[in-house]
Amino acid sequence: MSDRTRPVVVLGGTGFVGAAAVRELYFSGHAVRVVARRPRLPDMVEPGDPVEAMAADLQDPDSLAPVLEGASAVINAVSLYQERRRGDFEKVHVEGAAALARAARAAGVDRYLLISGIGARPDSPSPYVRARALGEQAVMEEVPRAVIVRPSVLYGPQAGLTATLARLVRLPVVPLFGTGEVRLQPLHVGDLGSALGRLATRPDLPRALYELGGPDAVRYRDLVTLIARYLDRDPTLLTTPMWLWHALATTMKALPSAPLTRDMLWLIQQDNLVSRGVGTFDDLGLHPRSLRDSLVHCLPR
Repeated sequence: MSDRTRPVVVLGGTGFVGAAAVRELYFSGHAVRVVARRPRLPDMVEPGDPVEAMAADLQDPDSLAPVLEGASAVINAVSLYQERRRGDFEKVHVEGAAALARAARAAGVDRYLLISGIGARPDSPSPYVRARALGEQAVMEEVPRAVIVRPSVLYGPQAGLTATLARLVRLPVVPLFGTGEVRLQPLHVGDLGSALGRLATRPDLPRALYELGGPDAVRYRDLVTLIARYLDRDPTLLTTPMWLWHALATTMKALPSAPLTRDMLWLIQQDNLVSRGVGTFDDLGLHPRSLRDSLVHCLPR
């Protein structure tokens, strides 16, 4: 079978990032296997299309071998942003990622892609960020030729960063994270999907680590202002010390789906920018769209 007919397996294929990768692969004419704990086919799929949905769980190693059978590549887009029990980050992002890499190697899968995040480092004060970094290491030990993909903060049609800021700027006062000087490179999830599709189907691409961000490095406070003006809002921006945010996140910890966690705060305290000496969109021959040009599609008035 050719690589185009051997399916690309997308773990977490129904999530924000996974769905974008599935969409890119589908419209590029590749066979796709959408894998999740509760899988479903995308709405655009028609009878006879080379797209299938299968159930598996990173924390159940026995469920992984069947979904990898005959695959040409696997994309691990599974993510957990809030722990329900202590150690969940370790189980998903480290143990689960390693188990999938081990199963992919045993199944003879040619390409393994792990979605991580810019800023992943093992000495971070954030358990989430540490788990991401340790997961990268665990995967590379299992599959030395694995490809690590670290995106910047993501947005998309009525989702991600733009949707969050659109809700915030409707308030008369928007509290900033600190002074709001931290810089980001907002990335459209569709551009990340395009990059993942290319990385999963092009074995000639040599780099093992890619950091992917949008074309513009923007201060957080300027992003808030941009979204506010686009939506004809004029809120007051309020400098808010980070210790106060951490205190607020601590009080929310018991909520089943907290809108704010300390892990989010540790991430937002550092610039979220593409590093030097890593693979980028230039290496893939792709040109990500700017957030300003994307607003009309992501936030219809």
